Amino acid sequence: MAGATTLSVHSRRRAKPRVITEPAWLRRTLILIALAFLGLFLVLPLVAVFSQALEKGIGVYFAAIREPDALAAIRLTLLIAAIAVPLNVAFGLAAAWAIAKFSFPGKNLLITLIDLPFSVSPVISGLIFVLLFGLQGWLGPFLREHDIKIIFALPGMVLATLFVTFPFVARELIPLMQEQGSEEEEAALVLGSSGLQTFWRVTLPNIKWGLLYGVILCNARAMGEFGAVSVVSGHIRGRTNTMPLHVEILYNEYNFAAAFAVASLLALLALATLALKKIAEGRVHGELAGDTDSTAA
Repeated sequence: MAGATTLSVHSRRRAKPRVITEPAWLRRTLILIALAFLGLFLVLPLVAVFSQALEKGIGVYFAAIREPDALAAIRLTLLIAAIAVPLNVAFGLAAAWAIAKFSFPGKNLLITLIDLPFSVSPVISGLIFVLLFGLQGWLGPFLREHDIKIIFALPGMVLATLFVTFPFVARELIPLMQEQGSEEEEAALVLGSSGLQTFWRVTLPNIKWGLLYGVILCNARAMGEFGAVSVVSGHIRGRTNTMPLHVEILYNEYNFAAAFAVASLLALLALATLALKKIAEGRVHGELAGDTDSTAA
């Protein structure tokens, strides 16, 4: 009986006519404005980047990418992302699990702290690390005595990247895990599964696409971050320059072909991220829709 009722409700929803109150000329105008905006601020810049990168020929393009400082910037960018993304995955999983599955004192404070990097300028976050770990910072004398380099070195760049990227995984998983509830985990525990087995066999398969979605966004931000990393890097060419910082240096030196060549790699990363994001987003919505239908049935 319940199944028939649910079926009839879905049938009525599908049969409900779509009411459009806006006149046709208004809809067409809004569509044209949206397309013009996307063409001006998205398509045109991408075309300009690739056209400038290839303006002097494919040989100059690949020479700019194979240049030692450019290769060092690419390697450093990949290394920072390889360190920051897994750490943010571990934090995001732990935070989302705690917030979505449990009630505890300080829960709202934890949610607020997760959102903090969204409200703080990346440049300010970089300055905070300089105040903490710089030579004249709070921990500067201790670090200098023990010959520990954080600012103007890889550790500082990783810390700055971690700060600006750590909300992405948690913020994608929290609503997904809250929507799915905890019934399956509770059933697994009742049947004798341990907490670790429940996580690997129940929780993780249910959130895999949401996790991938968060990882994609986190990786894109880690590889494209400029403000916070710029403050703590020191701009040491061939040593502490990531790809965005290398592009800035080349552009300031009027080496436009090389600057746009490296920038085109970041543009390709953005396009690949957009495609993967779209696939993962569709999977996440499909899982949520499937959970909703099964609950209604």
